[in-house]
Amino acid sequence: MFNSLSERLNSTLRAISGKGRISEENIKETLREVRMALLEADVALPVVKIFVEEVKQRALGQEISKSLNPGQAFIKIVNDQLTEAMGQANDALNLNVQPPAVILMAGLQGAGKTTTVAKLARYLKEREKKKVLVASVDIYRPAAIKQLETLATEVDAIFFPSESSQNPVDIAKNAIKFGRKQFADVVIIDTAGRLAIDEEMMTELSAVHQAINPVETLFIVDSMTGQDAANTAKAFHEQLPLTGIILTKADGDARGGAALSIRQITGKPIKFIGMGEKTDALEPFHPDRIASQILGMGDVLSLIEDVERKVDKSKAEKLAKKISKGQGFDLEDFRDQLVQMKSMGGLTSLMGKMPGMGAIPEAAKNKMNDKSTMYMEAMINSMTPKERHFPKLIKGSRKKRIAAGSGTSIQEVNKLLKQFTQMQKMMRKMSGKGGMKKMMRSMQGMMPPGGAGGMPPFR
Repeated sequence: MFNSLSERLNSTLRAISGKGRISEENIKETLREVRMALLEADVALPVVKIFVEEVKQRALGQEISKSLNPGQAFIKIVNDQLTEAMGQANDALNLNVQPPAVILMAGLQGAGKTTTVAKLARYLKEREKKKVLVASVDIYRPAAIKQLETLATEVDAIFFPSESSQNPVDIAKNAIKFGRKQFADVVIIDTAGRLAIDEEMMTELSAVHQAINPVETLFIVDSMTGQDAANTAKAFHEQLPLTGIILTKADGDARGGAALSIRQITGKPIKFIGMGEKTDALEPFHPDRIASQILGMGDVLSLIEDVERKVDKSKAEKLAKKISKGQGFDLEDFRDQLVQMKSMGGLTSLMGKMPGMGAIPEAAKNKMNDKSTMYMEAMINSMTPKERHFPKLIKGSRKKRIAAGSGTSIQEVNKLLKQFTQMQKMMRKMSGKGGMKKMMRSMQGMMPPGGAGGMPPFR
């Protein structure tokens, strides 16, 4: 997400970073470029106007901190303004009510609403330790009810059955009653999708809302529709009292206009962001972290949270003990690292959260992608256990067999072995005295100038 906006803003801001002082003259061109970058990202024009004016006033009126050069100070102003435009901080769900807390989900057809219901159920179950019940009042599409039933099984949520012959209000009321009997903490009600703001269906949705009085009414919107997403959410809010927004398909949106427009146009917070098709691809929306990613500063907090939540700690401890005893790091260990990385959203997701990635050329970033890690895993799987433990055995005919078995080439097998050797050397550095310090120095040497996010030299 935000790839094109991030690239454009970064190149624009780099031009001012070396200026001796910030004046109206030398930021005029920069602000024009910022304005163009936001418009190209499909940010709504009123939002762009407010954004540029606020940045200009703060840049010219601010007393520049002595610890920062003027260019850095200007980038901080842009960062703060991006954060403010998107809502300052994450606005969590209000679940502090007598159970079950009722959440009503609404949205246009094709926005990924039913999938988002399942994603939210999984999020609440795994991270908030809640017992969740889901139900659908979409009596117009029996396939949607069946889809929700299948997804409920996948995410281990209670499913309340409904049929097209029933009344939506009755389904919603009965689902909540059933949720109480099951001691559910949260009940999520999925509603019928709309191709547009349809008066008849909006009346029906309002009736459901009035009957169940949900603690949260969330609007699910496709981020790829840009500023139209904000305008649709605003029109919906005029018919229904929304409490928040969930942005879907953000992984396919290179612009980011929806995220930057919605808060100011609707006055409603973005509570979650969907970053993929799988049911675990839903994250709380943190404006400060998103702003940091847009400006190429990474998102270290989210990276740490991913590691804490998704890394297999027993495997990590086992590998650490193995290395500390001086035992070799082999291709099985290397494959485990690739699998762990995949569980954290893959290389592309990790790169987006690492500080300094904005300074790496786009061509270099494109070479580091999830497809390459998938092929690497396939090549290791095509090896025998003995080859994984003793990589030096892999010569001519073995390379040919591994390439054929993994659908790759001998050149790609050679590249994998070279990357493995580099990783092995890094692991050897860790096993010796002061190993972690040595490894950190090596990693700093691999970063582009200024790419360590201002991190001091490791001593």
